[in-house]
Amino acid sequence: MTDFPAAMPHGPLVEVFPDVFMVTGGFRFAPGVTISRNMTVLRHRGELTFINSVRLSDAGEAEIEKLGRPKHLLRIGAFHGADDPWFMKRFGTTLWAPPGMRHSGDLKTGEELREGNVPVADMGVFTFAAGRRPEVALRLDIEGGVLVTCDAYQNWTHFDDCSLLGRLMMRAMGFGPTLIGGPWAKQMGPGVRADFTRLTELPFRHLIPGHGTVLREEAKPGLTTAIQNRFGG
Repeated sequence: MTDFPAAMPHGPLVEVFPDVFMVTGGFRFAPGVTISRNMTVLRHRGELTFINSVRLSDAGEAEIEKLGRPKHLLRIGAFHGADDPWFMKRFGTTLWAPPGMRHSGDLKTGEELREGNVPVADMGVFTFAAGRRPEVALRLDIEGGVLVTCDAYQNWTHFDDCSLLGRLMMRAMGFGPTLIGGPWAKQMGPGVRADFTRLTELPFRHLIPGHGTVLREEAKPGLTTAIQNRFGG
C-alpha cells in the first residue's frame, strides 16, 4: 500500500498518567464531517507502545521519537486502523490485534493480542467475546486500574475538536459522557451486553477512551450508567 491518509490536525502529546500519554486528532468521517479520536502511547523501559493509531504531523512524530523507540502497535477495535499502514511503514512496529481482525491494506497481525500474550507488563486484555466483530479493551495495572478502550466505552465531555457538521452529527446521535455508542452496539450485536456486565467486574478506576476525554476516578460507575442507558434495566 503506497497511498496513506494524510495527517489531520491534532493536539499535543499529554501525559495523562505516569508514562501514559494521549493525543487527540481528527478523523474525516464524511465530506465536511470531522470527528475526534485519541491515540494512547505507553512508555516502558524506553520503548513505546501505540494504541488506536492516529497519524501525526512531522512535528508530532518528532515529539513521539523524543519519548522513546517505537516498538508495538495495538489495534483493539474493528472499526479503527486506517492509520496502521502508515505507522508500520514509518516506525516498523510489531502489529498486535485480537484473533480474527482484518486490517487495512495488506497488513497482517504480527502477534495475537489476548490475555496472557501482551507486549508490556501489567496489561490485561478483556475480549468482547459475544460481539460480531473483534474488539478488546485493555486494563493497565496502574493508578488503581486504567481502562483503555476503542469504540466500546466512550466519554464525550465536549465536541471542540470536531468540525461544525461533526458536532451537529454527534449531538444528534446522542453522544455525551460515559456512553456505549449506539452505532457500535448495533454493529456488534445484543450479546455485548453480557460482555459489559463482565467488564464491570474488573478492577479499574479510570478510562482512556478511543473517543472523548479521559475519565478519572469514576470510570466504573460511569460504565454501569452507560450499560443502563444503552440496554435498559
